[in-house]
Amino acid sequence: MRAVRTAGIVLAGGRSSRMGRPKAWLDWGGRPLLAHVVGIVAGVVDGPVVVVGAPGQELPGVPAEVVEDPVEGRGPLQGISAGLTALEGRADAAFVASVDLPFLQPAYVRRVLAMLGDHAVLLPVAHGHHQPLAAAYRTDLAPTVRALLDEGRGRPPDLFATVDVRRVDPAALLADPLLAAADPELSSLVNVNTPEEYAAALERRG
Repeated sequence: MRAVRTAGIVLAGGRSSRMGRPKAWLDWGGRPLLAHVVGIVAGVVDGPVVVVGAPGQELPGVPAEVVEDPVEGRGPLQGISAGLTALEGRADAAFVASVDLPFLQPAYVRRVLAMLGDHAVLLPVAHGHHQPLAAAYRTDLAPTVRALLDEGRGRPPDLFATVDVRRVDPAALLADPLLAAADPELSSLVNVNTPEEYAAALERRG
């Protein structure tokens, strides 16, 4: 049986309106947050990492492929579509992350990809929310996502209502002893949307 080829998608094209400045450029340990997240994902997957940016957006240099979201302002499903399209035929599954996950752990990325199996999407449900931007997707979803967008159905729940989604709770994720040891509180899912949240994350990091 052929091994599953894995890749990564990092969405960096959000407007960062609540932060007041581009989140991709936030300092995290002496380098841009985008570089940090790309490095975490790249260290786990065996294929390429694709960064999706807004049209004309200036991004920090990272060891990844950068593609432009062709339509600005249509939300995360548009960005996921751009990433999946870039990976068509090159990988079987992709871990999708937003750029604002400073505490993302390699064990989390590995666990989510491992739990995908034959499902179309592995969708964690934790901290009171579905987590579509810290989830795994089959890359052959690309045509389905493009069709939904063409129909004006541009939200992740529109996709989840259409395809086979495996939803997993914290207990299922943390049944992996490696993840339980590395990230028992699932801080991998903590994002930073405001200056206050960024300041709190810096303080927590120490």
